[in-house]
Order: sequence, then C-alpha cells, then structure tokens
Amino acid sequence: MHKKQTKYIFVVGGVISGVGKGITSSSLGLILKNRGLNVTAIKIDPYINVDAGTMNPTEHGEVFVLKDGDETDQDMGNYERFLDISLTKENYMTTGRIYKTVIEKERNLEYKGKCVEVVPHIPLEVIRRITKAGKDVQADIVIVEIGGTIGEYQNMLFLEAARMMKLSSPKDVIFVMVSYLPTPQKVGEMKTKPTQHAVRTLNASGIQPDILIARADVNLDQKRKEKLSLFCNMSVDKVISAPDVESIYDIPINFEKEKLSDKLCEILNIVSKKTNIQAWQKWKNFAKHAHNGKEILKIAMVGKYFETGNFILSDSYLSVIEAIKYSSYVQNKKPIITWLNSSDFEKFGNKLKELKKYDGIIIPGGFGARGVEGNLNVIKFARENKIPYFGLCYGMQMMVIEYARNVLGLKDANTREVNPKSKNMVIDIMESQKEILKNNIYGGSMRLGEYKAILRDNTLAKKAYNKKEIIERHRHRYEVNPAFIGDLEAKGLIFSGRSPDGHLMEIAELLENQHPFFLGTQFHPEFLAHPLSPHPLFTAFIKACIGKINNKNK
Repeated sequence: MHKKQTKYIFVVGGVISGVGKGITSSSLGLILKNRGLNVTAIKIDPYINVDAGTMNPTEHGEVFVLKDGDETDQDMGNYERFLDISLTKENYMTTGRIYKTVIEKERNLEYKGKCVEVVPHIPLEVIRRITKAGKDVQADIVIVEIGGTIGEYQNMLFLEAARMMKLSSPKDVIFVMVSYLPTPQKVGEMKTKPTQHAVRTLNASGIQPDILIARADVNLDQKRKEKLSLFCNMSVDKVISAPDVESIYDIPINFEKEKLSDKLCEILNIVSKKTNIQAWQKWKNFAKHAHNGKEILKIAMVGKYFETGNFILSDSYLSVIEAIKYSSYVQNKKPIITWLNSSDFEKFGNKLKELKKYDGIIIPGGFGARGVEGNLNVIKFARENKIPYFGLCYGMQMMVIEYARNVLGLKDANTREVNPKSKNMVIDIMESQKEILKNNIYGGSMRLGEYKAILRDNTLAKKAYNKKEIIERHRHRYEVNPAFIGDLEAKGLIFSGRSPDGHLMEIAELLENQHPFFLGTQFHPEFLAHPLSPHPLFTAFIKACIGKINNKNK
C-alpha cells in the first residue's frame, strides 16, 4: 500500500506583529479543506511560558482551552472555528514547553549520555512534535504558524526546525510569508521596501518564501506585485493581495479570488479534488451575514479586562464576541457590542439605568476581586428589569452570589476568591484545588478541558440543547457550594445542568415564567461556537434579546 506523504505549510510574519498570521493560517486551512484535504494546524508561540494559562489576557489576548484542557493562544480558537475541528495539546507548543521537554528527557537519560545542545536538539524536538501532530490525525496537510516577526531572536530556533524539515523533504515543505506594506499618510504611496527586507532576513535563515501574502489597507496593484516578485525572488502570481476587509470571514473568499488553493496544491504537487461547491457556498452565505444584518442587537459586555484601551479590548474575549456573531447572523441580526467596565457600576444610580437601552447583557469569565460589586449590581438590575442575562463561568458565580444576597437574604454571601472570611461562602474552592493552591501551584492546575453534564427536563438549558447529556469545556477553580443548593433552589434558582455524579453545578437559571433569559454556565460555551454551527445557548440568548425588542415594539 502506498504510504501517504504529509505536506507542511509554515506561515511566518514580516515587518510588524499582529499582521494576521493566525487568520491567514486558518483561511489557508479552510480553502484546502474545501478541496477534500484533511488539514490540521499548529501554533508555535515563542514565549518561555509553558502554556498561555498564566498570561494576562490584556497583554496576550484570550486564553483558549482545548478539549484536553491545554491552555493555549487565541489563534488555536481561530483554527478550530475556521476548520470546524477539535485540536489537542499536540497542536500547540511554546519555547518553554520545548525546553522543558528536552531537559526532562536529558534528566531521564533519553539522550543516552550525549551532550545535549540547543542545536540540533531543540529544533529536533520541534520537528518531532510537528510530525506527530500530523500523524495522529493522518493529515494531508499540516499548517504551522510560527509566532512573532521575522528578525526576532525568539523564533530563530523554530525557523531552524522548519529549515531542517525543508532540507530533508524539499517537495513536502513550503513557506508562506504574511507581510505588511505600509502607505505613509504624508507620502501617499504604498511601500514595498520593508517587506523586501523581511524576505532578505528570512533568506538569512536559509528559507525562501514560496507564497507572499501582501497585507495592506488596499489592494496591491500590478506594479508592486512585479516589484515584490523581482526583489523577493518569486513569480508574480505567487504574490497574493490581502487588503483590509470588514470581516475576517471574507479573507478565505478573497484568497480564492486569486486561486490560492490551486497555487498551493501546485507547489506541493497535490492531486486534490475541485472545491466543494456546496460547502463553499455555505461559507460565503455565512460571510454575507457580517455585512447584511437587517436589525441591530445592542449587547452590553460587562467585564474586568477593559483597561488597556480599544486596541486590545476584543482580544480578551475573542471567542465570546465571535459566538455572539454566529448566533446573531443565523437570526439575520447584526450585534453591536458595547464594552462596559464593571467598576463603573459599583454604586446604584443613573449609570445602572443606562442598562435598559441594551437588548441583552453578558458577564464573561474573569478572576479576582476588582469590579465584583459592580458585577453584582448589574446582575441584580438585569434580573429585576427582565433584561436577558448570560453569565459565563465567573458570570455564573456572580449570578449565584447576587441571588443568595438579594433573594435568599444572605447579605454577606460571597466567593472565597474575593472574601475568604465570609460566613456564607456560596462559591467555594474545589476540594481538589486546596492543596494545589497551598503549594502555590498555579499553571495548568485548574479544572480544565471537557466534562460531561446532565440537563434537567423542562428548563431553558434542556430546551436550547434539545438533549439530555452535553460535553463542554471548563477553566476554573471555584464551584457552587453544595451546602447552599437546596436553599437556592427553594427560592427559585434552578440548577439545570449538573455533573453526572450530581455534585457540581454546571448551569444555573430562572425558569421562563420568571425571566425571559437569566442563565449562567460554569463552563465556557464560547469555545464550542463555530461559524456554521452556532452554540445553542448563545442562540437562545440572542433569541431572548430579539424577544425583548419585539415586546418593546408592541
């Protein structure tokens, strides 16, 4: 039997950070998958951190949790959403993770007494992980995004690994560079020189890009394509224009306008099927919704990580934002998300009354004590004024505390995370976490990854999912204290989703005859929302928001 030869596409970035390597990698994966190819993706982060779990979201962006519990970079979420697949820890690596593995192998005598060196042993470990990720899923193509920008010291060893792979299998490895072409305002002319230098710098690592994705605010003209072709040593047709677009979901469509999947298959000598027209049309129809929503939905996002300005704001809650979009687009609505800092609602007053103008309120995940009282005030206002409310992880814990304080009458109800001296600890540390925190072990130590839950009949949750058992992804240390569950349910707060053993509360809600949508999840449903398969709870929330509009217009 002929052994299938896996192909590898390395995606690197030039000139500036944030040039769009992750979305480019996701888009390449999508257009190749639509050619009938089995595609997987890998992200390489140059950080010394072993994973993304200990990084501040305002600096690094959202921590995306995989099904096996690995805490990763937000680009892993883009891969899963575009490719409609589930990835594992084999698809993510950092400098810290690679060095840690190599050192552990050395300590275990796995190198049989050899002198272990940065080169070749670090690049060889990178190569081992890349090839294993492809082999595990029998991939036709593995797309590998190398984080950082060409010329940085941090990603040199990953480039060396890529060079070594190209050397050993030249027909199976190609390179795509995503680079930026600025148009200085006072000059008024698009400049190719920074990209030329970036390609030369990549050449110094022994690598020549096969495809150049030219990022700019407008389409690349033929003259600049020819200039880049000449000075970057590639044919004109391998220079792909990638102008700014209104929606990231237009990017694969733009790539196919330049027949990029044909070019990739040609370079890699892949005999693929023609593009799956039906699947491709579904994507294009979805992408149209980003532009054609007939009615606006006003969603308030109340959170903690909003203090570094608008440039990083969306990255802290990227999966939540996208989940809102997917469920809104299905309803032919365009969501407008307003960012509200929870600290601004510490006191009752006119600020809280402003919440009435929103069709729905979301409190997403978070950690720590800052802004807690503001969150509780927002939740109370949403509950009493029948504004659809959706609490995610921390947002559910706050919802339970608010209900315990203002309905159950436990005025000092709290979470151990905020006030360890409270007499009514309705949210408490998990037993399995107590020893971990006592020994100051934080990285990768929370309740992480996929867990099952059983849904209760005749509830919002059961109606939304339309099934009895669900599997969702988690990232938290604290749980609803079982000692208070009976009293809370006696006062109307229903725990409609529980762990199979009944000990852990996964979903809390008020029934529809009490509130149009007042629901919180201990898990993170946003991690399983995909463009062509929106998450059922987000869809139920969006429908409730639409219901609020309809009731107002009656």
